Amino acid sequence: MRQKPTVLAREIVASSRLFRVEELQLRFSNGVERTYERLVGKGSGYGAVMIVALEADGRVLLIEEYCGGTDTYELSLPKGLIEPGEDVLDAANRELKEEAGFGARRLEWLTELSLSPGYMSQKIQVVLARDLYPEQLPGDEPEPMRVERVDLHELSALVQHPQFSEGRALAALYLARDLLTQRGEFS
Repeated sequence: MRQKPTVLAREIVASSRLFRVEELQLRFSNGVERTYERLVGKGSGYGAVMIVALEADGRVLLIEEYCGGTDTYELSLPKGLIEPGEDVLDAANRELKEEAGFGARRLEWLTELSLSPGYMSQKIQVVLARDLYPEQLPGDEPEPMRVERVDLHELSALVQHPQFSEGRALAALYLARDLLTQRGEFS
């Protein structure tokens, strides 16, 4: 295992309502010094959750929402922040109800993913939700989200969809499909 670099200095160089940019002065084990910048979240720090909500017929629920980063409406998996004191699986079920209008009787934690670990500290917990039932909770979204379904067998076609581009969502879908196939629960 490599020795992590020594942090010589750390400073917040920019801040907004949601994010901070932290500058790190680092010295590596070979003596080389570098300045790194990373985006760190503001606020609770309880993490986030992304839900692969699988219907009995093998289709997964996607939601359509406006994404400020790309200035477009994108399709992705339901996701959101974990609230203080909330369990990952409870957060997943709450977000699923708020964003897609469904709850799940069976929830399973799959993995933790990062988006861009070289520049961002945020990670997201991936949860598989099954045995879905209709239930809507009010959420904090500025407008209702449209729900679309995609066949878990047809992920390669989903990549061609002009509204689908989130790498974490694609990784979560492939992971869920492959795991269920290995277990013999999906063919």
